[in-house]
Amino acid sequence: MPPDPASAALLAPGITVGAGRPLALIAGPCVIESPEHLLHMAGLLRELAAEFAVPLVFKASFDKANRSSKDSFRGPGLEAGLAALAAVKESMALPVLTDVHETAQAAAAAAVVDVLQVPAFLCRQTDLLVACARTGAAVNIKKGQFVAPHDMGHAVAKVRAEGNDRVTLTERGASFGYNNLVVDLRGLPVMRRFAPVVFDVTHSLQLPGGLGHATAGAREFALPLARGAVAAGIDALFVEVHDHPERALSDATTQLSPAELRELLCQVLAVRAALDALSPQA
Repeated sequence: MPPDPASAALLAPGITVGAGRPLALIAGPCVIESPEHLLHMAGLLRELAAEFAVPLVFKASFDKANRSSKDSFRGPGLEAGLAALAAVKESMALPVLTDVHETAQAAAAAAVVDVLQVPAFLCRQTDLLVACARTGAAVNIKKGQFVAPHDMGHAVAKVRAEGNDRVTLTERGASFGYNNLVVDLRGLPVMRRFAPVVFDVTHSLQLPGGLGHATAGAREFALPLARGAVAAGIDALFVEVHDHPERALSDATTQLSPAELRELLCQVLAVRAALDALSPQA
């Protein structure tokens, strides 16, 4: 039997999601562009999260292994990337999330970060899920664009079978024809039957391969999708943020600016407050 949909998971030290806990924020640039830029973005986001009293997990990728083009920027790689993330943890006192693509990366990444993320394209890879689970770190599994929400219970079960209950699921849109994604809000409460649910705002805006050589995006839908997901009862938001999105080396068409994130937080926290007011426990 799946756990109660109100069950909670320890995402990072001091940050538990689910079971009526405050809405958490997972945010940061798509990829590590430089150690200096990473620290700059961590500082901006730490200030913004403090302003709104939102629990923050900082995120960034050391390798974008599934780019459309071989020539796309991928990041600094495992060793340099983990060193940059370790510097963020030490200097900014923030918990950190990064994604891993191979079983051999799990232990090394878990020695630095608090949350290991399994990319959407790899959400059914048993060996990768098991390797992440065995580290004891929190495991955030992105729902594949090709997977039905009710089938994500199998991925959660693979992690829990290793004795790790620190698992969350993330919605990031489902494939809908060519170069398009849609978000079915019905899937959010379905997945909450298995684990706390995160909504990935910015990847849900993607139009995969829409530029031919790269991924296009529809940033104008960020606010309505985020509002709808929070109204549907999610436990955390995932947002990729860049100080100059148009100059970002990855996902320039979907990352939000800090100002755009501020407006998004204003709106979704108002929705969350209204939802809490309607709760039977209120």
